[in-house]
Amino acid sequence: MVEQLTEVDVDKVRRNLAEITENVARAAGKSGRAASDVQILAATKYIASEALGGLADAGIKLVGENRQQDLTAKQELWGDRFDWHFIGDLQSRKVPQLLGKVDLIHSVGTDSALGKFDRPEGAEQEILVQVNVSGEEGKGGIEPAALPSFIERAACRVVGLMTMPPLVASPEDNRRYFAALRELAEANGLKELSMGTSQDYSTAVEEGATIVRIGAVLCR
Repeated sequence: MVEQLTEVDVDKVRRNLAEITENVARAAGKSGRAASDVQILAATKYIASEALGGLADAGIKLVGENRQQDLTAKQELWGDRFDWHFIGDLQSRKVPQLLGKVDLIHSVGTDSALGKFDRPEGAEQEILVQVNVSGEEGKGGIEPAALPSFIERAACRVVGLMTMPPLVASPEDNRRYFAALRELAEANGLKELSMGTSQDYSTAVEEGATIVRIGAVLCR
């Protein structure tokens, strides 16, 4: 169980967000893009429900939750103060509870989960397909070669890709995986790329990320 912060220092989050925003703008410029082409998502599994308002006060609009139960609890408290994404491991039995509740589901990487979108309320749900570009055993996501047929089977709206590369000593070690995901998206006509976390988001943006997922470093 992740230990959650029960209080947020708004000024500290505001300063950290400003620094991350500057880094994103610099990295985006290296790939010929504007900072506005990249969304900064706050991964809120580290923040208790009652403390989430501090992120809004600090200027954060987009948040991502890892567990459906936590998402529901936080939405009951904070509703339209945020734009909501689901970024956690997606269990097929949880899909019906997410449909229509989030703007984007980042982590559809199994046929069992994909099949749960085959219902009227699932047709308009936007998703990202999780791809295991690093080929790690036990890592979630489909194999790159399986992507075209996976998209064909989707009853929902596939708008992009997501990946979780390995934990590495240097962000440069993950550049090849980010580049591979970008090339895969381009080959399949997909726009959105959710890749890069606190450890390597600048490298991910240089390689084309449109969403970066930032965790506890926002509050440190």
